[in-house]
Amino acid sequence: MATVSDLLQELAVRGARPAAELRSSLGVSGATLSRLVAAAGDAVCRIGSARATAYARRRSIEGIGGRVPAFRVDASGSVAPDGTLHLLWSGQTWWERPGEDRLFEGQPPELEDMAPQGYLGHAFSARFPELGLPLRLAEWSIDNQLIALARRGEDCVGDLIVGDESLQRFLARPEAESLPQDLPDLAQNAFTVPAGSSAGGEQPKLGAYSGGRHVLVKFAPPGETASARRRRDLLWCEWKALEIVAAAGVGAARGQARDIAGWRFLETERFDRVGRRGRLAVLTLLALNNEHLGGSNGWTAAAPALRKAPFRLSESDARNLRWLDTFGQLIANTDRHLGNVAVFVERDGRLRLAPAYDMLPMALAPPPASETVATREFVATPPSSSNLDVWPNAAEWAVRFWREVQEQPALDETVREFAAQAERAIGAMAERVGPPSSHSHGSPTRTTGGSR
Repeated sequence: MATVSDLLQELAVRGARPAAELRSSLGVSGATLSRLVAAAGDAVCRIGSARATAYARRRSIEGIGGRVPAFRVDASGSVAPDGTLHLLWSGQTWWERPGEDRLFEGQPPELEDMAPQGYLGHAFSARFPELGLPLRLAEWSIDNQLIALARRGEDCVGDLIVGDESLQRFLARPEAESLPQDLPDLAQNAFTVPAGSSAGGEQPKLGAYSGGRHVLVKFAPPGETASARRRRDLLWCEWKALEIVAAAGVGAARGQARDIAGWRFLETERFDRVGRRGRLAVLTLLALNNEHLGGSNGWTAAAPALRKAPFRLSESDARNLRWLDTFGQLIANTDRHLGNVAVFVERDGRLRLAPAYDMLPMALAPPPASETVATREFVATPPSSSNLDVWPNAAEWAVRFWREVQEQPALDETVREFAAQAERAIGAMAERVGPPSSHSHGSPTRTTGGSR
């Protein structure tokens, strides 16, 4: 006869199981299964009701337990409960929410984006040794991420907060105002102890509250080595690229470049923040990919997938996403991964394309920790059926970008020479492709700008 141990073993090996499957695999009646579940107590989690009832084995993480409360912060800064995250064996998570329970094979997509990552995440463990987390992010498990979010997750990307401790920190946290003249000291400190949000990316950056808005500040230090000059030049190029995207009618993060005490800073507004304490729900395509997009490879491939259930990205936003992918290729942005594009998530599940960010010619970036630079020849990738309608217009704006780069005398000569060669390559390809009027659509759909 089946025992509680048999039930727990079955759930540990195979994850959440419908009641009917459990009865069959254990060889027991419905009444016996109910008795086994009752005897297992809190070790078994009941999911759903009636014929949709399923069972899973609960797991517990030291310091946060097996149930983690979730909260949402709205645009005004008000907090409301948003259900409970139940941690299950086999890496599963059940998000019990009023009227919208969901079982995830891993973490909910929101938690993927919220976890410490990139430059700002590398020193997370050193900043909070009391959490006992591995020093290297690459060695973190899902449990390590949950501990970080539940105990030090008060300033994560998006509008979600998990865990009572992180909620209390958010409610008690003052937003200290930073001034532009503070940036060199903040940047110098961030070299050794990065502080701020969990926003990803390997470019050195810090988070700040300045001028009544939350900003991310990328920075490049003083220095006259080739790599130091190139890193400063790339920040100027990123600022210019965002301006060009906005001028083309596609939403882009509002930015400002500053030179202070030999440092160069690029300050961009966070588009997941509203005022001092308000927040908006956003997700990167990387977080959505495994759960909803079926492993889409690239922005253009993701665009049609985002038009389908369970999400509905508008046709104009899907087109602008393809335009951004094309423009990015034409300005030598070789870092167009799914984590570098995001969407706003509305309460009814609709998606809106978030402002563009991290748009710069990464082909010019020096290798990590290198003092030398190498400049490869730019190659304009020919359009395909997936972007032929947007390619001519994106090419026009890319040419405008490269001309702005050539006309900026403060940039290194190697960067301006690359810009000239890129303009020529795009022009040669454009002659073969033809003008925008020969294609079904010639311009991006104008969207409202935003901040990140």
